[in-house]
Amino acid sequence: MLVTAMDLKEYEQSKFSMAEIIRSAQAVDTKDQDLLLTSRNLLMRLADDRFNLMLVGRFNRGKSTLINAILGASHLPTGILPLTSVITTVRYGSRTRAVINFKNRQLRQEIPFARLSEYVTQQSNPGNVKDVTYAEIELPVELLRRGLFFVDSPGLESAIIENTQTTERFFPEADAFVLITSYDSPLSHEENLALDRIRQTDKALFVIVNKQDTVGDDEQKQVLSFIKAQLEEFSFLSAPKIFSISARQALEGKQLEKSDLVTSSGILRFEEELLRFLIEERAEAFLSNMYERIEDFLVLRRNLEREVEKQSMYQSLLERFHDLREPKSAPSAPAKYIEDTTSRRFTLKLDRRSGCGLCGEVLDEVFHFLSKYQYDLTINRDTQREHARRGGFCSLHTWQYENISSPYGVCTSYPELSHQTASELQQVATETRGSSWTREKVMGLGGSQETCRVCQVRIDAEKRAVDRVVRNLQGLDAPSNVNLPACCLPHLRMIVGVLGKSRAAELLLKAHAQFFERIAEDAQRYALRHDALRRYLTSEEERRASQLMLLMLSGHRSLCAPWNVQSLV
Repeated sequence: MLVTAMDLKEYEQSKFSMAEIIRSAQAVDTKDQDLLLTSRNLLMRLADDRFNLMLVGRFNRGKSTLINAILGASHLPTGILPLTSVITTVRYGSRTRAVINFKNRQLRQEIPFARLSEYVTQQSNPGNVKDVTYAEIELPVELLRRGLFFVDSPGLESAIIENTQTTERFFPEADAFVLITSYDSPLSHEENLALDRIRQTDKALFVIVNKQDTVGDDEQKQVLSFIKAQLEEFSFLSAPKIFSISARQALEGKQLEKSDLVTSSGILRFEEELLRFLIEERAEAFLSNMYERIEDFLVLRRNLEREVEKQSMYQSLLERFHDLREPKSAPSAPAKYIEDTTSRRFTLKLDRRSGCGLCGEVLDEVFHFLSKYQYDLTINRDTQREHARRGGFCSLHTWQYENISSPYGVCTSYPELSHQTASELQQVATETRGSSWTREKVMGLGGSQETCRVCQVRIDAEKRAVDRVVRNLQGLDAPSNVNLPACCLPHLRMIVGVLGKSRAAELLLKAHAQFFERIAEDAQRYALRHDALRRYLTSEEERRASQLMLLMLSGHRSLCAPWNVQSLV
């Protein structure tokens, strides 16, 4: 897929900025129910924003293959028979899964992805006897992450009349259409009927002529000329753009990473135009509408007679809002399309438990050490004396020890340290030296990072982990298909400090820059859907964003050195 200088990320950030203005307006008077209701409705509209791109055409035109080609993998079932018998939507999800929605049932049913064909194909669900309303496919594909929904419809002109009716019933839900015909029999009677229905919606239309790899240049020109003439007879407000492609070649080229095959398939021109439409037409229209609604809302609140004492607050919000709508920076240059290869280049391998892989390794070593040491501390007198001599563990590791020990273990391990502490306190209390000496002696009691055995284990394990990552990254040059280690910010500083100015350090920093941008967007999306009472729309990544963001910014809580009490005074 292609991206532009003004991309979907910028569009989504505009929505997040609008949400911040609305939240600030809510905070002006949290007891005003009219204010709460109106602002929440605005937030709901921002959170519900999605774009249904509906694909229509006869069966065996290649609708499912086209979606697979755009997404770069064989996600939807394809074949010769009229496969799709129900509406199937393709949306973003943190993991690949399939969910079935049934008629007259409120509960949705998640099924193994391999069983999807049992519910959506004519062969396994003839005439939709299983009463499926629609099927949802969730995929961790970046293109879908910002609200784009592909809608794969049953084929027109199949022998099953219900299939055509199912497709037509979804027309009002579509935001734009892609009609797919092919060179072997362009624009059938049913497809012409569908074109007339689409014309009446006044919504955007893209026309795909598939299977260009089956005809020569002369036949291509003849068919494209015929289709253009046919479309002109419908008198669309805006003439649909026609694209000649081979979905099969495009899918094969992306799967095998053959750029020449992808280029010759013709799909890049369609992808470029589709994204341009999403950004320059659809997204701008949505933002313009929301700008007007939010401005009207703020002006109305400012001008209410009962809000005289709050007028200055709403006026300040209006000024902030106008700055948002009319940025002071110079207009950007015309959009230039570049290939988006970042997701393949900079893949970070996240540790499921701790985010940072190095934190995970160090946590394991600390746990294994503590597991053995707490047993020795329970039964070995020399270990107890050594533990007391050091002042015990630091505060952090004392409580980690308590987590894996038992009351009996503590009662057999810690009396030596407690007796020693009592003796030292008694000595300080009876000494006649000055206050500075007394303060110094008391501050030296107990364990610290310098004396704690577990801290030394943590430091040594951390050094080994950093050295291993550095060795693996040194000499790294080509970014393709590199699975880079995800590092929390403290560990990233250590690794880059060793790598210095190098290609490996550059790739690692870029990968983490993209990751922190992504997780910030997940957090903003979660907050917006939370405010709009749309939490059911959140993905697994968005629900985990708060925890993962803190883990990656500060490192795992079980590895953070204990804070300095003096800093809290």
